[in-house]
Amino acid sequence: MADRRVDHLLIGGGIASASCATALREHGATGSILLVGRELDPPYHRPPITKGYLAGRETREETFIPVPDDVEVLTRTSVMALDPQAKAVTLSNKETVAYETALLATGAMVRRLQVEGAQLQGIHYLRALGNADTLRADAEGRERIVCVGGSYIGCEVAATMTTLGRRCTIVMQEDEPLERSFGRRVGAWVRRLLESRGVEIVGGAEVQRFEGSGDRVERVVLADGRAVEADVVVCGVGANPDVMLARKAGLELGETGGVRCDSRLATGFDGLYAAGDVCEYDSVIHGRRLRVEHWDVAFSMGRTAALNMLGRDVAHDVVPYFFSDLGDWASLEYVGPAARWDREVVRGAFDDGAFSVWYLDGGRVAGALSVGRGEDLVAARALLEAGARGRVLDDGEIAALGDVDSPLPAA
Repeated sequence: MADRRVDHLLIGGGIASASCATALREHGATGSILLVGRELDPPYHRPPITKGYLAGRETREETFIPVPDDVEVLTRTSVMALDPQAKAVTLSNKETVAYETALLATGAMVRRLQVEGAQLQGIHYLRALGNADTLRADAEGRERIVCVGGSYIGCEVAATMTTLGRRCTIVMQEDEPLERSFGRRVGAWVRRLLESRGVEIVGGAEVQRFEGSGDRVERVVLADGRAVEADVVVCGVGANPDVMLARKAGLELGETGGVRCDSRLATGFDGLYAAGDVCEYDSVIHGRRLRVEHWDVAFSMGRTAALNMLGRDVAHDVVPYFFSDLGDWASLEYVGPAARWDREVVRGAFDDGAFSVWYLDGGRVAGALSVGRGEDLVAARALLEAGARGRVLDDGEIAALGDVDSPLPAA
């Protein structure tokens, strides 16, 4: 017998659960809602961790996500066991809670570098507000910051710490920053932007070990023997979906390691849904299974899950949207994600800092990146959806994509 029963249980203290709670109330849920999160804080926005909050421009409270006042929020509390057949959980405070519907939104855990010296002090990973606090304090009075990884975390932290007066170096496996997401041409533009602001880029490099004369890191040694001096190291080398609870509960996992869900974000167990970094779902937009780690995707998934927890039976049909701010130097916006592409069409000019890049796969729009041309993403969303339905652009339409004087093709 459970200690108590709630109508809607939200497992995880991030944006997916917060948006789900709000959407439940907006769409008529009158029953009890319990949100359980293991972190010290109530739900908060994670993007500021590498940007405004890390820089000290945003307070802790300014990152918090409002949820309806009548939603019960438990912080510093973990779900230790989930029984999806009995529709009940056991919390870390020993309380058992039965539910009618539940959302599993446990997020992801940072991937840690398994190399010699990884235990040295001064090596940081960013996932929570407390990590940003520790990094900011550790960097005080220190000059040389090495960011390992050339994706969002590495680039954003390098930009933020440079604006704070630090000397930053990005060490990465790929040749160009953000190349894996956006291709070499965009990566080369990002490199030029970062280097113009004083960030050093070391591409095509593998970290072999960290070294220090005592218990603190002093340099990053690369596989080719080069050494990069470092007072502080920030590692942004990816994340793994946190499926520990899901695996113990017997939920099916997908090829990307996330919880396998259908297009409605349903797990296959009655009343149980998943959202955010942990969710691998059948995308009706892309015609394939997808797992995406980004704030806006988790936000929109939380809202879709809420509708289905209320019996609406709707597919998650939101085109994934991504954004990244490199200090106040540039803002990147992207819709996709493109699993592959065979052609890139540039609208605008890299040198002007205002352009969009259209990623085509067999004439279909598979993704689009905007820098300073956010209006292009409206058409990109429509064309991406149309491409998933088989819409192929002809040569004239492809030419129009790259001509700022021509209207964008209709979906």
